[in-house]
Amino acid sequence: MADRLRYDDVAAAAARIHGAVRPVVVVPAEPVTPTDGPSVCFALEQLQFTGTFKARGAQNFIRAHHEAGSFPAAGVTIASGGNAGMACAWSASQHDVRATVFVPSSVPQLKIDRLRSYGADVRLIDGPFANAWDACDAFAVETGALKSHAYDDPYIAAGAGTVMLEIVEQVPELDTVAVAVGGGGLFSGIAAVAGHHGIRVIAIEPERAPTLHTALDAGGPVEVEVGGVAADSLGGRRASASAVAAAQYGDVRSVLVSDDAIVRARQRLWDEHRLAVEHAAGAALAGISDDDYRPAPGERVCVVLCGANTDPSDLH
Repeated sequence: MADRLRYDDVAAAAARIHGAVRPVVVVPAEPVTPTDGPSVCFALEQLQFTGTFKARGAQNFIRAHHEAGSFPAAGVTIASGGNAGMACAWSASQHDVRATVFVPSSVPQLKIDRLRSYGADVRLIDGPFANAWDACDAFAVETGALKSHAYDDPYIAAGAGTVMLEIVEQVPELDTVAVAVGGGGLFSGIAAVAGHHGIRVIAIEPERAPTLHTALDAGGPVEVEVGGVAADSLGGRRASASAVAAAQYGDVRSVLVSDDAIVRARQRLWDEHRLAVEHAAGAALAGISDDDYRPAPGERVCVVLCGANTDPSDLH
């Protein structure tokens, strides 16, 4: 089994990026804790720089390599559906590091525009994400640029996990954390901290992008066909080995949710809380709704709202 991320890795990341990211705001979902149901709160990580938790991992990755003096003249390169690329470009620009980002040409224009606003050299690649990945690989070989990964890197995952340290500080008696899973970087970081504190993790994936769920059934990472409403941010085709290892440590539940449930939960976050978030954030809430996972009465649950790089025009 691959090594899972450790609590100390996340603590080191927190020290490295201190002051460089926005501390997460944790708020109650309801004004009064219901006496006959769970106590739910939201971690508003969609307010993070660049609009997602990805800023944490990118800062940790860029700072760690910058401190080590390991950046080549060609800078850093990454293949991304948008969010990881934005975070990488944003952090790189703060350290005078060039960033070249390869994205599928189908990525929403909103994300392409944001990437360019951070000074990235954006390369649009036709076809599936795998084509952008291959183009990024070729660029790294040709130029010597340091390749970053959207989620499968210990610096990226440890940086993402720092959000859980901040959640525990604000809700020290937390029982359960609900987090959406794409490739598994955020999940790996959160699980490292949650396991240290004995907190249950609900790892939630779309039914049409079940990378972690399939890997657990198969005994290791496997390629999965992905699609659906949350594929732009939860569309990793293969869960990281460290995510699979993390899912087998501590109290972790793997939950699948339908596209319909994701859409309803995202709409609910707008209707009831005026929070405009990505479908990935809707997935996290969907995972503790309906019959997917039922928190017990009195259970203290935190739902991580992971991002807000979305077109809100379909919220009504």
